[in-house]
Amino acid sequence: MASIDIQKNPFDDLPRDQRRKLTASLLQRAARASTPEERARLLEDVVLANVCVARSIASRYKSRGIASEDLEQVANAALVRVVQKFDGEHESDFLAYAVPSIRGEIRRYFRDHGWVVRPPRRIQELQSRVIEERDRLGSEGRRTPSDGEIAAALDVPEQEVSEALRAEGCFTPTSLDAPVGDDVGASLGDMLPDPQADEAAAAEARVMLRPVVRRLSARDRKLLRMRFFDELTQQEIADEFGVTQTQVSRLLSRIMRDLRSGLVEGREDIEA
Repeated sequence: MASIDIQKNPFDDLPRDQRRKLTASLLQRAARASTPEERARLLEDVVLANVCVARSIASRYKSRGIASEDLEQVANAALVRVVQKFDGEHESDFLAYAVPSIRGEIRRYFRDHGWVVRPPRRIQELQSRVIEERDRLGSEGRRTPSDGEIAAALDVPEQEVSEALRAEGCFTPTSLDAPVGDDVGASLGDMLPDPQADEAAAAEARVMLRPVVRRLSARDRKLLRMRFFDELTQQEIADEFGVTQTQVSRLLSRIMRDLRSGLVEGREDIEA
């Protein structure tokens, strides 16, 4: 397939339903094309019609250590490969095939480039102390301590405590794919906004998730940190807590359900 100019895209403003119908029609026509040139032209239109989907998937991973432009290039290249492989004559749902494939290419790109989001060194060194103190104060007072209380206990500036806690949300690429429990087919990456959601919805989801995590118990937050930030295995976490791996799996599954429930409740409060 020749190089495609995605800057001049006649399909950018198409509603989603129309884009789906157009994509299905173009793929069917490409499957029955009488010449290679006709097939290539039709497949180029399929790519142009779905570039917005690739961009949306790429935006799901922005601000995680790789430039947005690079992510979009990876997503667009993956889209082209998906379009070339898709059998429009015998398969009907293009996006059901394309979205997981594009997402997988982006995650492979992260892994291949050894990506990791690292806060400044001083914050890295402070972070473990801040989290331990937060968990200790939380277990004593049975509530989440304020950043000021943690700062006072550690005798450090409150701003640095706040920065260290914000950095707790940085994850390595393997943690995006790590399952939250053996009996649940979800990963922490799946908690990110829907790849086809608009930017406002994606921003809303990120804002809503933060207070939900803060409402978790100190133990639950520690479990999440050990699994997704420290990247410990479930067995290593079990050894730390003095429980079985199966119990850790169930705990992580329950925590993820709590997060999802909290997001739903938060949305209902906003809409009420």
